[in-house]
This record gives sequence, structure tokens and C-alpha cells, in this order.
Amino acid sequence: MRRIIVAFLLIVVVSSCKTNTNKVEDKQSSKLLEQFAYNPDSPTIISVHRGGKGLKNFPENCLETLQYINDSIKNVIFEIDVAKTKDDVLVLMHDNTLDRTSTGSGQIANKTYKDLQSINLKDDFGSPTSYKIPIFKNVLEWAKTNNVVLTIDIKRSVAVEQVVKLINEVGAQDVSIIITYDMEQAERAYKIAPELVLSVSARNEKELDWLIHSGIPTKNMLAFTGTRLSPDELYKKIHSYGIKTILGTLGNLDKQAESKGDSLYQLWVNNGIDVIATDRPFAAYRATKQHN
Repeated sequence: MRRIIVAFLLIVVVSSCKTNTNKVEDKQSSKLLEQFAYNPDSPTIISVHRGGKGLKNFPENCLETLQYINDSIKNVIFEIDVAKTKDDVLVLMHDNTLDRTSTGSGQIANKTYKDLQSINLKDDFGSPTSYKIPIFKNVLEWAKTNNVVLTIDIKRSVAVEQVVKLINEVGAQDVSIIITYDMEQAERAYKIAPELVLSVSARNEKELDWLIHSGIPTKNMLAFTGTRLSPDELYKKIHSYGIKTILGTLGNLDKQAESKGDSLYQLWVNNGIDVIATDRPFAAYRATKQHN
């Protein structure tokens, strides 16, 4: 009789643990897993490279720039770059040095966050502004409050674990996408944060095949197809797995649209692009909004 009671109690405990685990996973899973699933009727998304480039008086990777663009354009997301100071504070900064984007100089890894308070950000034309280098945590809090999606480019000096920990502390899982550049990074990021959407590299069928046969569920994938146009068949194949596509028009394709006509943005959408990652968010938005 005692054995029967013990066995019964073990079954109850195991069942309870399984139930609780499922509840935790459901609670932590990002809503973006569903929102970023491929749907042919979804509106085109504009991804703003480095949080906004080429804007007079508005620097890249600057919270005030994100706010300005978000107030001006609907259905945009922001790609931002996360670096680390000497005293382990995560901030927004693309370059290893401060020289190009701020009134400071030297390696950001050799500066404390207090050091950064004495310098200001510069716009892309080299003009100093009154804006400061933002703390990543504050940007996460802003994104969560305003329901703005961030795609987060993690610099080499920063551990993915540190970024994910901060996302979880802020409760910003529903507005955060982690950028990866190869299969090794993607698998590592998924192991650390299986509840988040990952931007993964799928520039050709070989890379797509690696992804499909990896341990990463397709629902966690947002496929970056590179900064060059791929055959339409690749986009169709990616879509067949329920995955959205991103085209990086930043660079040559943006220049092509600027010289030959912004209608090219809509042409690329028609060919199978769901997200346009661009240095020209206003132009890309105007060219595609009438079709959304």
C-alpha cells in the first residue's frame, strides 16, 4: 500500500512540474514569434539602420533619433548596436572608437560610462548635438513603453548572455530581436534565448538549408537575405517555411533607389521582401506605404 501511495505522489509531483514548466515557457515566449511569422497580407516593415542615419541634427544610435523617426513613420523597427564600456555598462555605439560619432576620442572599451557623460553625439555630417550616448537599458525601456521593436546587433566585446539578461530584467522580450551572422552565432543565441526571435543569415539556399536542418525552430527565424538581391525563388522558399525575409538595401541598393527612383523599394517588396533594412527610411516608407 505504501508503495502505491509513494508512486502516486511521484506522478503528481512530476505532472505538476511539467505543468509549471509549460506555464513559464508560455509566459516568457516573445509575442514576436507570432507577429513575425510570414503572412503574405502583412504590411511592409521598414527597419531603420543604426537607429537612423544621414539626418541633420539627429545622430545614429541615439534615443532622440529613434523617437523622432518613430513619431514620423508607422510600422518601423530599429536596428541598433550595443557596445560595452570599461565599467561594463551597455550603451549604443556602432564603432569601436568614439571619434566618428561623438565629440570624444579613443576606444569605447577604455572609457567608463562616467567618461561618456562629458561628450556629446555628432550627426552624420560631423555637427555636434546636445544628445548623449544612450544606455541600452533606457532604450529597452523606451521601446517597451512605446511598443517599438528593436533588432539588436551585439558587438564582439559584449556577451549575448549579458544582453539577454538585460532584456529579461526590463521585460522587453516582446520588442527585442537578436541579430546573428552565422550558424554558430544563431545556435548559441537560440540556446541562450529560445523565447526570442533571431535575425539569421539566409543569403542563399545553402545557408537556408543549414538553418532548416539546425535545432532552431523556424518560428524563431527572421531571414536576412543580404545586401544584394537574390533570386525570387529563394524568397519563395523562405516563405514556404513561414519565415519573413529582410533585404539590406543600406549601401548600394539605397543608392540605386535614390538615383533610379524610390519605386524600386516597392518592386523589391513585390519580389518577396517583407522587411527593408535601410539608411533611407523616409523614402522607403513613402514608396511602400500606399501598398500596405
